[in-house]
Amino acid sequence: MSRKPELKGRAARLAQLFPAGPGRAARTPFVLLVVLLLGGGLIGLLVLNSALSEGAFRLDDLKRETKSLTDEEQALQRDVDAYSAPDALQRRARELGMVPGGDPAFLDPDGTVKGVPAPAAAPARPTKAPDPLVLTPEAYPTKSPTPTSTPSATPTTPGR
Repeated sequence: MSRKPELKGRAARLAQLFPAGPGRAARTPFVLLVVLLLGGGLIGLLVLNSALSEGAFRLDDLKRETKSLTDEEQALQRDVDAYSAPDALQRRARELGMVPGGDPAFLDPDGTVKGVPAPAAAPARPTKAPDPLVLTPEAYPTKSPTPTSTPSATPTTPGR
């Protein structure tokens, strides 16, 4: 015998906003929302994992390329060091027919000469001048199509 009291005024208007029947929330939209959120989260994790994996592979490739380029740079630096060593420079200079210079002379700012210049000493034994290096257009491409003449080296021997 429970009877609801009659509401009047403001309370009656507020009571009309709420459903009068038994309170039962619809479960289908809520379950659908939860399934969509979980599915979206899993797909998002899959995409994120794939992007990280791709980045790791790219990083590995870049590290391998960096190591290769570093090795090449070190090999080139060793070549430069070998060619610029004093004994290598001296050997190449002798092959080209160069001889050590004599005593140098120095100029003062006022134009006077200090020291007595001496000519370079002749080599102890005559050396054969190397054959001239002939450059082909394929070796060094030029901007203009006109051919350039290559100077020919004539061997000079002291005393002739």
